[in-house]
Amino acid sequence: MTDTPRSFGINYSARVGIPRDGFSTLLGFRRAMPVTGRRLNMTTELYQKAEGELLKTFFVSPSDNLCFHGKCTYYCDTSHAICGNPDMLEGSFAAFLPSKEFAPRKVWRHPWRRSYHKRRKAQWETEANYCSVVREIPPYDQGRRLYDLMDMAVFDFMTGNMDRHHYETFKLFGNDTFPLHLDHGRGFGKPFHDELSILAPVLQCCMIRQSTLETLLKFHNGPVKLSAALRKSLDDDPVAPILWEPHLEALDRRVQIILKGIRDCVQKGEDLGSEGNDANEDDT
Repeated sequence: MTDTPRSFGINYSARVGIPRDGFSTLLGFRRAMPVTGRRLNMTTELYQKAEGELLKTFFVSPSDNLCFHGKCTYYCDTSHAICGNPDMLEGSFAAFLPSKEFAPRKVWRHPWRRSYHKRRKAQWETEANYCSVVREIPPYDQGRRLYDLMDMAVFDFMTGNMDRHHYETFKLFGNDTFPLHLDHGRGFGKPFHDELSILAPVLQCCMIRQSTLETLLKFHNGPVKLSAALRKSLDDDPVAPILWEPHLEALDRRVQIILKGIRDCVQKGEDLGSEGNDANEDDT
């Protein structure tokens, strides 16, 4: 373990959740939890207040940094510990409102999830008509849900998040609900690479919500570009600056890529989709 505070074995920054909140708002989604950056003292604010199993996960690294790994299903071990410098830590803090106790959530398997296998591809990577299959499966066969996944694909493509294997909704509303934009750890990783496979739902279904398209066109045509709008929204964060400049520049480039994909659908004569009698909002 080095003297540099970091999360071991993973390729994301502690700050990555901060821009996702503001970015979701700029796109008009407002489905990501409010997030802010903060610097904290691990000794007084975490270690001295920890109890039970969590307390047992604290340790001092060979570099004399205070570390912990918490309790979770995956990657909560000493190989993936979070370490201070020596006990000061910078991170992003999300507000989960309301809590699961008052508003239980349902976990859904994402139809365009990856296989997470070196030699086996997912169904959507091998079947040209995969979107037609998804359209026949509840809750994607009616209502807004499939359009919500198009929004999520835009959201993830813009930030480079390839790890959208599941998503969550509030149980209270049944299928008449919206996906929450959670689990953003893999975003903003490669600013010079645009991973088109993340945009597969939009490109395969040739679908996009009209309000989302209008927002993308607004940032494309200016006068304020998406990069400038996000940069301004992050300026007041306690741990600013948040994003490396190439990440901001990538947003403007990816807006153009999405619009080109939609333009190609139109030129091919593909139906951009409609929710028909089930539509409750503007969709294209």
